[in-house]
Amino acid sequence: MVSGGLTYFSKARRDKTQEALAAEAARMALFENDINLEKEDIDGSVVSYFSDHFENQLLFGATIHDYLGLNPKPSVRIEGGGATGGLAIREAYAQVASGLLDVVMVIGFEKMSEVNTSKGNEFIALASDTDFDFPIGGFYSGYYALMAQRHMHEFGTTEEQMAMVAVKNRNNAQYNKFAQTNSKMNPYGMKNMGKITIDDVLKSPYVAYPLKRLDICLMSDGAAVAILASEEKAKKITDDPVWIIGSGVGTDAMRAGDRPRKRGGVPLLPHEKKEWYSNLEYPGIHSFRAGREAARQAYKQAGITNPLKQIDLIELHDAYTSSEIQTYEDLGLTKYGGGGKLVEEGVTQIDGDLPVNPSGGLIGSMHAVGATGVMQAVEAFWQLQGKAGKFHGSDKTQVKGAETAMIHSHAGTGTYVAVTIMRR
Repeated sequence: MVSGGLTYFSKARRDKTQEALAAEAARMALFENDINLEKEDIDGSVVSYFSDHFENQLLFGATIHDYLGLNPKPSVRIEGGGATGGLAIREAYAQVASGLLDVVMVIGFEKMSEVNTSKGNEFIALASDTDFDFPIGGFYSGYYALMAQRHMHEFGTTEEQMAMVAVKNRNNAQYNKFAQTNSKMNPYGMKNMGKITIDDVLKSPYVAYPLKRLDICLMSDGAAVAILASEEKAKKITDDPVWIIGSGVGTDAMRAGDRPRKRGGVPLLPHEKKEWYSNLEYPGIHSFRAGREAARQAYKQAGITNPLKQIDLIELHDAYTSSEIQTYEDLGLTKYGGGGKLVEEGVTQIDGDLPVNPSGGLIGSMHAVGATGVMQAVEAFWQLQGKAGKFHGSDKTQVKGAETAMIHSHAGTGTYVAVTIMRR
């Protein structure tokens, strides 16, 4: 990866069209990252957006590709729910690694404010099984509430531990000028926002027990651009490239209730032992099997045998505080059941052993769905270059001495998960 760019994220960017937001991120990637690259050097694009419904426009990827002046070069649109951005990064990586193209621009975007929040949640819920889930009144906060309850029952996870995730991510975002909840640094940020406490989270209204309003991610407008290049080209474009060393994708049933519950069925990562999980019914609805599989593939390719020791930071898909805790376990950062304790002990804080979501993640920074996984790649890229503070406007977000980073994109109730590992 040789460059990246972000827009300011907002609940509603009324000042610009979606095309103009994509151009804003592309300009940052081309002109604000100290690289030797012209638009004409780009061989093609991968366009990442979740839904045609927000803009009421089919083939919107072609519109964006054209608006950025990339015709007649090749372009492909990727859609995979919440994992769209991560899958787009993987597609661009595959195109470059295969030799198909030398330089690829990944353009992620969403403008969710084009409809009201209720309609937006309906569109997001279309990523569930509409034949089965809609007739029984299913919606995502309800699905995740059930999974959180099962995790609490199975492992003793608490609402206080979930609240710690919200506080961590929201407060990290207060040092990231792009973050939607940063009302001081982001001119388009939500007003009267700022740092929060565990008590604030616990007192916020329930949406679906045990999930409260402050346990749940944002809905956003914005765009993100990442530029990937072959090794030969990368060395000509920048003196400080970041290398993709591992990639994985996992899948699972659309309906979480269709997933098996097999005792002792946990796919083991290199540092794990079979006896740890001999009595655990897996995956059920307390874990994300797709996340475990995506991590397994990426670790194998990257040579990661102990992620807690070998990875320096993670940008993780925290749609809910509970799912961040679940994902710690799927990624093998702790044993299944240890996720709550991991955040309670401060391991995933910005100054902990393995910072998770130093950008603020989806809870603190943004969730413009098609842009989210691309944003994660850009954030990891800047971290590994040691430039997070420069771009964020505060050195407090920089993970000191970071050499290896992971990004994690998650769709549905764990239907698709994409994991990418990057190294300086």
